[in-house]
Order: sequence, then C-alpha cells, then structure tokens
Amino acid sequence: ASKVVPVDKSSTVLTVIAAFFLFGEFSLAKLIGLFPLSAGIFLMAYTPGGEKKQGGPWFFYACGSAVFACLTTVFSKYGLSHLDSNMATAFRTAIVLVLCWGIVFFKRKHREIKHISRKEMAFILLSGIATGASWLFYYYALKNGSASVVAPIDKMSVAVTVLLSFIIFKEKPTARNLFGLALMLTGTLVMVL
Repeated sequence: ASKVVPVDKSSTVLTVIAAFFLFGEFSLAKLIGLFPLSAGIFLMAYTPGGEKKQGGPWFFYACGSAVFACLTTVFSKYGLSHLDSNMATAFRTAIVLVLCWGIVFFKRKHREIKHISRKEMAFILLSGIATGASWLFYYYALKNGSASVVAPIDKMSVAVTVLLSFIIFKEKPTARNLFGLALMLTGTLVMVL
C-alpha cells in the first residue's frame, strides 16, 4: 500500500499539468510545487527490483490508475460546468456500478460472492461508504474550485494512507519513504498555498 498509493497519486502531477493547459490554471507556485511532489512520489514508489519483490505488475496498474484518475478530474471539471455536483456523483457512481458488475459477470467471478467472509464484506462496505463520501466532497470542491488546487488537496490523503499502512499492515518505513512523503507534502503545500 505504501508503494502503490504514491504511484496512483501521481495523478496529481498529471492533473495539475493538464489544468495548466486545459483550464489556464497556471501559476509559478504550482509549477515549483510539482518538483518536490514528483521527487517524493519517485522516492516513495521506486525501489530497484521492487516489482519483482511485490510479486506482480503492480506498478503498471498503479500508473494506469493515475492516468485514469487524471482523466476523471479533467472530464469531471468539464462536466460539472452546469450540473449539480451531487447529481454528477450519482451519474458517475451508476457508470462505475454497471462497469464493475459487468466485469465481474464477464469474468464469471459472481459465483465467488458466497465465499466472501463477513469481515471482508464489512471492510468492503466501509470502503464503499468512504468512497461515496470522498466522491461527494471531491465533486463539490471540483465544481467550485480550480482543478489544479482541488486535486493536490485531495491527494494529500496519501499521507494518511501511508501512515496507516505502516500501522495496520506493518509495512516498515524507510528513511527514503519518509523523505519522499515529506517531499510530496511539501510540493502539495507549495501548490495549494
């Protein structure tokens, strides 16, 4: 978690750059903030041979997540111009629901539902509630704020996620991880403030 999340959150860099060009949200502070943010992501996520140690192509999936998260923000900002943020969230959620269940049935994984433990289901349900709340807040902020400011603030969740991965999953922080996290937070603060 402490490696996947920073790569996924690199969508902030992509989103800020896209906002420079698509929405005219350029500022020198945002440009300067991109450097420590990018360096922090690199320091936290990259470990020589790390993909082999993790046992799979997690890095490419995390990069895909970052690209689609950036596109989500850009498309949403355009779509929210004359639409209520809650309605936009409801439409987005319906699309995600249909897409995900379509994949589950296509891969014939729906048969595994009966094997989900109560504990797993409880945490997945809590995750769904947290996701819904996050999307509602995010869309409201995106409708009323600049994409190049809202996205970095939203992505500061990486600090909490990394901290919890150290506590809950017993992932051991290295000096490199902590320095990378500090750079990410510094870059974000420079862009936002």
